[in-house]
Order: sequence, then structure tokens, then C-alpha cells
Amino acid sequence: MKGAPETVSRLCKRETVPADFSEVLDSYTRRGLRVIALAHQRLASRFMWHRVQSCGREAVESGMDFLGLVLLQNKLKPQTLPVLAALRRAGIRTVMVTGDSMLTAVSVAMECGMVPPQGRVIITEATPPREGQPATIHWIHGEKRGEESVIVEGEGEGEGSSYHFAMSGKSFSVISDHFPDLLPKLLLCGTVFARMAPDQKTQLVESLQKVDYYVGMCGDGANDCGALKRAHAGISLSELEASIASPFTSRTPDISCIPHLIREGRAALVTSFCVFKFMALYSIIQYLSVLLLYSILSNLGDVQYLFIDVVIIMSAAFTMSLNTSWKELVPQRPPSSLISAQLLVSVATQILLTLGFQVGAFLLVRSQPWYSQWEPGMDACNPAPLNGSLAGDWPGENSSSSSAAHHNGTGQEGEEPDEHNVRNFENTTLFFISSCQYLTAALVFSKGRPFRQPIYTNCLFLASVLTVYSFLMLILFHPLQAVHEFFMLVCVPFEWRVTLLFLITANLLLAFLLESVIDCDQLWVRLFSAKKEHEFTKNPNSTQLELGDASSSYSRCLCCRGNHAPKAKYQRLAQELLQDPDWPPQPQSSTKAKPHSSLHSGTLRGWDPETTPL
Repeated sequence: MKGAPETVSRLCKRETVPADFSEVLDSYTRRGLRVIALAHQRLASRFMWHRVQSCGREAVESGMDFLGLVLLQNKLKPQTLPVLAALRRAGIRTVMVTGDSMLTAVSVAMECGMVPPQGRVIITEATPPREGQPATIHWIHGEKRGEESVIVEGEGEGEGSSYHFAMSGKSFSVISDHFPDLLPKLLLCGTVFARMAPDQKTQLVESLQKVDYYVGMCGDGANDCGALKRAHAGISLSELEASIASPFTSRTPDISCIPHLIREGRAALVTSFCVFKFMALYSIIQYLSVLLLYSILSNLGDVQYLFIDVVIIMSAAFTMSLNTSWKELVPQRPPSSLISAQLLVSVATQILLTLGFQVGAFLLVRSQPWYSQWEPGMDACNPAPLNGSLAGDWPGENSSSSSAAHHNGTGQEGEEPDEHNVRNFENTTLFFISSCQYLTAALVFSKGRPFRQPIYTNCLFLASVLTVYSFLMLILFHPLQAVHEFFMLVCVPFEWRVTLLFLITANLLLAFLLESVIDCDQLWVRLFSAKKEHEFTKNPNSTQLELGDASSSYSRCLCCRGNHAPKAKYQRLAQELLQDPDWPPQPQSSTKAKPHSSLHSGTLRGWDPETTPL
């Protein structure tokens, strides 16, 4: 038979197991080797083939002869170290959950950087209650690395060092059952979980989710199926059993897919919010335009509606989502709710800005000296008196063509009346202002860094926006009678066209300025990323990721939300642990579960932990 050395040795005859079995096993596992024990037993002649198939395992797997140990070395893949480093720089915790032995798991965690060079591993051994004794946790402080003794007696945590808890599956089950108040603290600072059974892996994922972690699980075996299915994002590294339960399957059998998946997920989330904000602002812009025109018993024309909805909105909405994800992970998190304060303030300020420019342009055009109520045949581009009224020629047309038009009855007296009062100076002004506001909203809300590539990399989006801008400027500064009649626009003086261009440019610049100010996350990233880099340079092994960044993240939370504690349970717990003088537990100490009885009955209700020195 083959199996875990600890299990196989208990099934073998004591005289066949070497006296230094434990020491040799520890020396191998401490070097990160995977060790499998072999044993055999010669069955008696009475065990025929059919009887062997029906007998229990206990009858065969007992009293065996120990053969030896098989050493397997599974080296780290080249992609592992840079991926883990990138995740840590992005503020994402990494936890090892494995079925290997404790010392092997700890050695691999040190080798891959999950436990930093100056970090200290605290091995947590929990024993269930037995013979009237309560459940007990023994805290064993281990060396960070080296060939010396694994256990250090009487040595506390030095300044600048970090601590990482490591526990086995049995200890995890005991702590979950008898130390429920202590479990969240160990989850916050736990890095290595060894000898974990499939159901224990699932329970670990659920426990992390209870303290408000968003958990991603990466595995490649059938033992990981439950945890992969229960995690928020499960990634299978193989196309076998694990891929059935996992929502994501990687074609590459290494963890390099994890940063890629996170970057793509963040980019998709930010893109969804950008499109939502754009469509919300699009509705408000059109509503404001129509509302202002209704005040003078006017409206947008059918062709104008069609141009806005099909040419501007559809092209912008489809192309603004084509930005790819940013090339690296950043500590900043994207907003996670549509009703977040940042998103609502962003939309609200753009609405106010849009309202201000539309109302300003509407009132300004009515105050111009050349303004009068528009009538068929009126031409404000080149006003000239004709029969006591304003009449003139379109730019580029001679007077003979105009005379011919009037002679044929197509002038002021021959044109059909505008029943809906679409053609007027207010309509033309608001059409150009609002059309450019749609494009401004698309540009402002199509964010690039730190989650997506910059706007200039989205060629289709830029091409569509620039094409529409060019067309609007063309019909604004070079009015053609056929185009204006098709869009039901009127010609305005050149000075007013320059004024419209100034208003459009000012609207674009102010929109970008407001969005940059409101997007305070950019500022926080610059401030706190520099602070974190300074902290890690000064103390690169701060106590666990949450505890090391708790002060800065808590300060940011206070600045943004007042004097309120963080919403996430693990963040509040990190603040408590920073203020707890008795945490982490002292070396070579133990914590016993103290039973307490109900006030109304003698039934056992729970355990209160009590720490005592060994």
C-alpha cells in the first residue's frame, strides 16, 4: 500500500518502522519534498480472490511491514513567483490550501513568497476534547527558514516581522467546532492550510466568505470540486473533473490565468458602469432639449431624432465598450454598485453641467440682436430687406437662383407651413449643443486606466466620435441648403456659429475636469500607493496583508465616509487585532476552550477560549 507517511506508519508493525522515522520525515518535508510511504503484507493462503474482494480494509491494512519512503519533488513553475508577486502588489491575499503535509506546505509557501523572508510561521495544533479535558490549541512558533530547529522557544515577534498561521485539516475542524470566536482571527492571518479534506476545503471557502471576503479558488483535482463551486470565482487548471464544477477553465496548467481573469473582470465591470452612465445621461440630455423646446411650442424633428439615436448613440454605445483590460493589476478596486456615491455624483454633476449649457445657449440665442421669430423664407446668414421682411440667400447661392425660387412660388409665400414649429433658431442651437453633449458624455465616461486601456487604443470608438464631430462641424460652418432642409435646420450668422463652437468646447473641457475631480479613486491610488510602497520598503513584511494595510485603508475610509468603521468584517477585525496586545499568541502557549453553562439549565452552550502557558 502507499499513502501519507503518518497514516501508513500507524498501520505497520512497530518493529518495522525505523526509530528515527519522524526526524527523517521532517527533514524531507521541511525541504519541500512530497513524501509517500510504502508498506506491504503477505496475505494468508486462505485469502482467495473472491474473499479478498469482499473482506474489509481493516482486515488487510493492519500489521503491515514498512518498506520505505518515496520522495517526489514538484518544483515551482516559472510563472508562479511573478504571479504571486503581482497579486500581492495589487493587495490580493493568497492562501495555500493543500492535501500535502504541514511542513511541505510551509516550505513551499516560503519558497514562493507567500511567507516573506522575515515572516514567522505559527503552527496551530488543535486537539478535540477528550477524557473530560476541553479542546486545546497549541501555538508553536517556527523559524522562517533554515536548517536549524523548527521550533523556537521563548522568542516573541520582533519588530518588523510578520506572522502567518499554518494549520492542518483536523485542527481547522476542531477550531471551527469549539473556537468559533477565534476562527475569524485565524482566517485573517492564516496562510497555509495543509492536510485538508475536500469538505474542509469547501468549509474554508465558506468561512472566508462569512467575514466578507470575495474568494477565488484555483484547483486541478477532483478534491477541489466542492471548493471551486462554492467560491465566488472558481478556476480549474485542468479539463478533467474540476472543470465540470468550476465556472472557469484555464487552457494553461498554471496560475498565470488568475491575474488575467481579474483584469478582465474588472474591465468588464467598469465598462458596464460606463455604458450605464452614458445611457442614463443620454436620456437626460434629450429630455432637457425637448423640455426647452416645448416651452416655445417646438420639438426636435423626426430626422434629428433618428440621427441622434442611430448615428450618435448606437455607434458610441457599441464602440465605447471595446477597450481591452489594462496590462497590470492595481491596488485600486472598481465600484461594485450602481448606486455608489461616486457613480451617482458623477452622473448628477454631468446632468447639471448639461442643463447649464443648454439653458445658457437657449437664452443666449434669444438675446441676439438678429434674433426674431423664424418664418419660412427667413435667412439670418445674410439678412437683406425684401418687401419689409428679412430675406436672403444661402451661402454659395446667387441672387438669380433666389429670384427664380420666389418666382416659382417656393419662397416665403410658397413654402408649406411648419405645423410642428421645428425649424427655428432655438431648435438649431439645441440640436448642435445636445449632439455634441452626447459625444462629450461618451468620451468622458469611457475611462481608461487603471482598469482599461486608454481611449486612444480603441480605434473604432475614436473613429466614430471624430466622424460625427466632423460632420456636425461641417454642417455648422458650411451650411448647405439641402442638408439643412433634410435635418430641418435654419441658417444662423457666422458669429453665432463661432459662439456655438466656443460653448461646445467649454462643455467638453468642463466635463473632463469635473469627472477628473469626482473620480477621487485616481487621487487615492496615487497617495496611498506611494504610502504603501514606502511602508513596504521600510517594513516589507508587515503583519499579513490586511493588518499591514489596515491603517492606510482605514484612514482612506474615514476620509471618504466620515468617522464610520469599514463595512467589511475582515477590515474591522484587522483594526481590532492591531489594538490587541495579546495577539498573536505567545510562543509555546496553549488556548483551552472553557465550557460555560446556561443560566437556566445545565446544558453546555459553548466554549470561551482561555490562553495559558505550556
